[in-house]
Amino acid sequence: MDIKQQTESYFDHFHAHPEVSFKEVETTKKLAEIMEQLGVEYRTFDDVTGLFAEIGEGNQVIAVRADIDALWQEVGGTVQANHSCGHDANMAMVLGALLRLKDEKLSKRIRFIFQPAEEQGNGSLSMIERGALEDVTHLFGVHLRPQEELPFGQVTPALHHGSGIFLKGKITGEDAHGARPHQGKNAIDVIAAIHQFAKTIYFSPFESYSAKLTNIQTGGDSLNIIPGSATFALDVRAQSNSLMNTMKARLEEGIRAIAELHRVKVDLRWDDYTPGAEVSEEAMQIADQAIRNVLGNEACSEPIETTGADDFHFYTIKKPELKAAMVGVGADLTPGLHHPDMRFNRDALDVGARVLAETLRLA
Repeated sequence: MDIKQQTESYFDHFHAHPEVSFKEVETTKKLAEIMEQLGVEYRTFDDVTGLFAEIGEGNQVIAVRADIDALWQEVGGTVQANHSCGHDANMAMVLGALLRLKDEKLSKRIRFIFQPAEEQGNGSLSMIERGALEDVTHLFGVHLRPQEELPFGQVTPALHHGSGIFLKGKITGEDAHGARPHQGKNAIDVIAAIHQFAKTIYFSPFESYSAKLTNIQTGGDSLNIIPGSATFALDVRAQSNSLMNTMKARLEEGIRAIAELHRVKVDLRWDDYTPGAEVSEEAMQIADQAIRNVLGNEACSEPIETTGADDFHFYTIKKPELKAAMVGVGADLTPGLHHPDMRFNRDALDVGARVLAETLRLA
């Protein structure tokens, strides 16, 4: 079996055996089995899923990260784990790069970080706490891109992800009889006000951002009761970390004013923060040259700004001197990432693996 076929075989296995965040037990076992078959040293952990593998020699380390978790979503009427996020492809591409590099003479060590729980937005922190960045000077990631961002045959040296976070809230008012609304404090009125308020937050149109309600729970089976209590959540996005900080302050200020207006209590909690990209110019240029070396100048796309978020960027937040970039691989991916029926051109796996291998060589 050649490297391209082996890369696709890895993808087939992981695609058929998805596991959700921090429960990637069998995925980690399979990765360890692959390392043993290849004769590559690796390290697993007693208290968390994921794996480090390493090849080469030297004091400095070049690292590459693959996220390994799947989503939990409804697929064809069944709620199940599903790799609609493309992390099965990310693992396959990184393993394909490993296959190309493992027998080469290397002047530095190359560390392969197979990271759990990207979808929870904090799996990278668990890897950082266990030494993922020790002696690392450069870090690269990889991800398939949806068709509207990048067609098959095009590869970008840098993805500029936005920042993302959830705002969870609990409203405590007073129930009332449907015939006597004046006796209560209606949580639905508060929810409606928050919905309208989120739509009135404006910043410069030259930087993307959004804040929208994604979860509301209130009321019960008795339809003649006006509910006083409710929980809600907002998905908040911003292209930069500085804009995200401004949005958070604006949302808190507005929701507290709404609570005062409606004479209710609103408890707020920010959860699952994912920072925006801090892309190194040097790392991006290394990936840029690798794309041109492998595929030709015409295949190298400009860096892409995307509203999606990725916890890859915690690595640079925690180690600011780290030179990092995430490569984006065009794959004719449709209908889109996180769609339960996501599909892509499998030839992109070999493209991504070859570009990653060259990127790691050049670094």
